[in-house]
Amino acid sequence: MLETTLLGFDETTFRAQTASAVALRPQIEEVVDRLRAEGFANLFLIGAGGTYAAMWPYEHLARRSSTLPVRAVIAAELIESGDATLGADSVAIFTSVSGTTDDSLRAIEYCKQRGVTTIGFTGYPESPIAQAVDIALVSEPKTWPFDMQMLLFMTRLLSERGEFEGYERFADELQVLPDVLVQVAEQAEPAASAFAEAHAGTDYHFLVGGGNLWGFTYLYSMCILEEMQWLRTTRVHSAEFFHGSLELLEEDTSVIVFQGEDETRALTDRVERFAKRISKDVTVFDTKDYPLEGISPEFRGLLAPLVLDTVMGRVSKHLERVREHSLDLRRYYRVLDY
Repeated sequence: MLETTLLGFDETTFRAQTASAVALRPQIEEVVDRLRAEGFANLFLIGAGGTYAAMWPYEHLARRSSTLPVRAVIAAELIESGDATLGADSVAIFTSVSGTTDDSLRAIEYCKQRGVTTIGFTGYPESPIAQAVDIALVSEPKTWPFDMQMLLFMTRLLSERGEFEGYERFADELQVLPDVLVQVAEQAEPAASAFAEAHAGTDYHFLVGGGNLWGFTYLYSMCILEEMQWLRTTRVHSAEFFHGSLELLEEDTSVIVFQGEDETRALTDRVERFAKRISKDVTVFDTKDYPLEGISPEFRGLLAPLVLDTVMGRVSKHLERVREHSLDLRRYYRVLDY
């Protein structure tokens, strides 16, 4: 198999990381089945920054599909504010690329002091987070995002509760993700390069998304454009766009629309139509544009955060190139004490 020649894209590593996440399926199923057998009252999805935002699609999935209480929580806020429903009959999931995130480590300790069963997804078995949780599920180092693992966990759990149909077929289809996502990256490359070239000097972007893409919208705005590129952004849920934020639009405002394939698509379509009436610089990144061969139509919407993470990963690399601003450069994050 010939490797791609995409900017800053290590296909071998990308494939290995994606495959390693999908390969956790037997372990994830064993954990879910054990939790179900033992019984638990609620599920907390706990993160910090990007790992918090990346939990939102799975809170959203549970909210619309299940009667199980599932809540995405900011680690640092949980420690300070607490939660009256968090206790010995709770389960908490954490994700961390490095396995060293301080807020998450403190939240794990907070949970364990209250008898909560803690589960961690990371790429480093000897990391502090892997060592701290009750159950560590380890992929290849630096595997991101955690959507593969979270999709397997949540759909297995909902399936066992009779709240998700076709789990076995869906989980089987995830085996094609290494191929599918490489194809997504290849298809996205020209548009990613063109967007970066057109916006090399743009210092403000307005981002909109909804449904299971709202978390990614928040993440890309804050963790990539702001943290990694030091750009100013506004981010707004497509359902909330018409309640204030639309007043910021001008003719030259760069509007980035993230469009998925779930039931909230019409909300984002409405924003796109309006934005194009005002701004001459509206860019739509739509998961529907990608074939995703081997994925059944009824499952495509679930993969939207993962698909757009791949697409926008190409945009990020090209922004790094045209702006001559490394994605690894920080002024404050993990540089200064706070």
